[in-house]
Amino acid sequence: MKKILGILILLIVVCGVTAISNENFVSAYNIQNVTRLTSLFGIISIGVAFVIISGGIDLSIGSVICLIGTMLPYLLAKGVPVPLAFLIVGALSICIGLAHGLLITKLKLQPFIVTLCGLLIYRGAARGITEDQTQGFGTAHAGLRYLATGKIDLPFIEGFKLPVPFLIMLGLALLAAFLLNKTIFGRYLKAIGNNEAAARYSGIKTDKVVITAYVICSFLAGIGGILFGLDINSVQPEGIGNFYELYAIAAAVLGGCSIRGGEGTILGVVIGAALMRVLRNSITMLGIPSQLEFAIIGAVILVGVVSDELVKRYAQKRRAIQQARQTSG
Repeated sequence: MKKILGILILLIVVCGVTAISNENFVSAYNIQNVTRLTSLFGIISIGVAFVIISGGIDLSIGSVICLIGTMLPYLLAKGVPVPLAFLIVGALSICIGLAHGLLITKLKLQPFIVTLCGLLIYRGAARGITEDQTQGFGTAHAGLRYLATGKIDLPFIEGFKLPVPFLIMLGLALLAAFLLNKTIFGRYLKAIGNNEAAARYSGIKTDKVVITAYVICSFLAGIGGILFGLDINSVQPEGIGNFYELYAIAAAVLGGCSIRGGEGTILGVVIGAALMRVLRNSITMLGIPSQLEFAIIGAVILVGVVSDELVKRYAQKRRAIQQARQTSG
């Protein structure tokens, strides 16, 4: 809870500073855009949180987004019915996660290597299948694009409309939170992240749990790929999804997911995703050169992680002192 409070305070501070410096930050149009992008990146961040909590990592998220985001319009352009196209890309994203999980658990390959190879393979496959040609939905699927670009009027709030992706992210976040906090799977996942060997010796089927985490991650990346593709409409295989895995991992880590595994909350991940998008928006609003974007975001992430580690060490030191006093007393 303390981690969530810390990241929330940082988000409020960034919003406050930006709003004071540029009043357009709090305009209905800008808030709508930030909310929409936060929702899209929040979905993929929720997915990677499951993998990080298990003690793993997934570097292929951006390329999965690329592959799914280009395959959907490609299939629709070939005349594949919409339900079948959705079924194909959904099954493909699940198969990718399943392959990652099997390679990591059965062949004992390092998650870093497996997903790094995936990063290269999936984007290469997307570019090869489409011959590096831009894919798009055109005007024939305006109803379908509502999933990513639609807005819902809110009563008593003039000018602001709630982006539909926010509702999708909210539903997925609630489901993920229930899965993580209220089910045996969630308890097992955290146990594996804390100590996989101990979890295995206690009777937990660790392989099955880890495979499921990677399937969830790839499936949510696939949903993200669909929504990102529908959002921008004109999908370029060489561009879509670039560095998105870094944004997702950063959001999860900032939101309280320990990179060592074993801990994390979905609420924290969503707040972390919001902070990442607000930071990027603030850079634009404050007139900071875009070339410094990655440097600033990287510095903020580093400060957040270092602060978290220092607070954790201080808390451990205090607990050790208290235990020593109780023992001596």
